[in-house]
Amino acid sequence: MAELAAHTSTTQACALLGWSRATHYRAQIPPAPRQDKPPRSAPPNALTDAEREQVLATLNSARFADKSVAQCWATLLDEGSYLCSMSTMHRLLRTAGQSRERRRQATHPPRAKPELLATAPGQVWSWDITKLRGPQRGVYYDLYVVLDIFSRYVVGWTVAAREDADIAKALIADAVAVHGAPGSVHADRGTSMTSKPVAQLLVDLGVARSHSRPHVSNDNPFSESAFKTLKYAPVFPDRFGCLADARAFCEAFFAYYNHDHRHSGLGLHTPASVHHGTAGEVRAQRAATLAAAYAANPTRFGHRRPTPPPLPTAAWINQPSREALIQNN
Repeated sequence: MAELAAHTSTTQACALLGWSRATHYRAQIPPAPRQDKPPRSAPPNALTDAEREQVLATLNSARFADKSVAQCWATLLDEGSYLCSMSTMHRLLRTAGQSRERRRQATHPPRAKPELLATAPGQVWSWDITKLRGPQRGVYYDLYVVLDIFSRYVVGWTVAAREDADIAKALIADAVAVHGAPGSVHADRGTSMTSKPVAQLLVDLGVARSHSRPHVSNDNPFSESAFKTLKYAPVFPDRFGCLADARAFCEAFFAYYNHDHRHSGLGLHTPASVHHGTAGEVRAQRAATLAAAYAANPTRFGHRRPTPPPLPTAAWINQPSREALIQNN
C-alpha cells in the first residue's frame, strides 16, 4: 500500500486495491497500551479466611459429606446456626474444586460386546419380537421372527396376541425340529429373550446363548433389518383388522422374503437359495449369461468382462477391527 501510494495518491491506491480509506488510516494509528484493571477489593461483608475454612470443614464433615448444599444449609438453620447463604456455599465449593455431585453415584460395569461369526447356514440364529398395530388404538400383536444370519432365511415365525416366554420357547423348538440346532442363538435383552423357559431350552439343546448390550440395537442388526424390510414394504398395512389378518399377511410376506426377495447382502440371491446351497449354481448361470452378453457386444461393457456379485463368505455380529484380530492372534 505504501509503495503504491508513493506513485499516486492514497485515494487512488485505496480504490485500486479495494481498500477503504477509513480502514487504511485506522491501521496507521498505533494501538493504545493495555491498562490492567486494578484488583477488585473484597467487599466489607465478605467472609474471612477463617470463616471460609469453617464453612468448607462443615460441608466436608462426615455428617454433611453426602448431602446437598440445600440439605446442609436447612439442617444448620434448623439448629440455629447460620454460616452463610447457599450461593456462598456453592461458590466456596466451586473455588475448592468440589462443585460436583456430592452423593455416591451408581456405576454400571461395561457389558461385553457380542461378537458372532457365521460362515455357513445353521451356525448362528438371531431372533426378536416386534409390534404390529391392531384394529384399535392400544391394541397390538407380537410378531416373533427367528432367522439365520448367514443366509437371512427366516427359519420360524409366529404372531401372537401377547409376548410370552412359552410362545418363544415353542417357536424355537419347532425351528430346531425342522432345521436342526444352530451353534448359537442371539437376541436382545427383552423379558422373553432372557426368560427361564427359553434359556433352559437352549441349555438342553446345547446351544450357546448371546445377548445384545442394553440399549444397543446395533448388536442385533439382522433381525432389525428384517423388520425394516417388513414394515417399509409398500403392501404393509397401517393396521391389521384382527389376529388372523396379521398371520395371513406374515405368511405371504415371509414366503416372498425367503424365496423371492433378492438380498443385497447375499450377492442379490434369495435367502432360500443361500440357505439350501443352490446359490453357487445360480451364480454360475448368471456368469454364463453375462459372458454371452459380453461376447455379443463387448463395447457395451467398456471392454471389461462383467462378473455377477460375489457370494457371501461370512456374516458378523460386531466384527472386530483388524487391530483387535492381530492382538488376539
